[in-house]
Amino acid sequence: MINHYRRGWALRYIREAKAELLAAKKTPRLASSLILEALRKARFAVYYSLGDPASIEMIVHKASSNGHEVKDPILKFLVEIEQMVQFFSEVPDFEYEKTIEYVSNLIQTASDIVELFTGEKA
Repeated sequence: MINHYRRGWALRYIREAKAELLAAKKTPRLASSLILEALRKARFAVYYSLGDPASIEMIVHKASSNGHEVKDPILKFLVEIEQMVQFFSEVPDFEYEKTIEYVSNLIQTASDIVELFTGEKA
């Protein structure tokens, strides 16, 4: 069961991730930084909904750096978000429409995970 503190942060981060994505859709010239922020916030929303964010982050970094296939679906999803954060940190130019759609799907999945673990609509 998730405690009140982590539930609050998970829900806040997922709301902010959705707001950042909406802003990216409305302001294409700022989309790269807004998308990066949306991904980071979605990542932290899931971290808080799963438990101690520092521990979860360490697990994700270990899984993403060892080169082996990740079988756990939530961990696999978190590794994917981590890879996207790294990608957008290094590559500011991207295909806008496809990226918005892809990131929108990632944030919706993060929202579903947060809702599952918090028991509240995100």
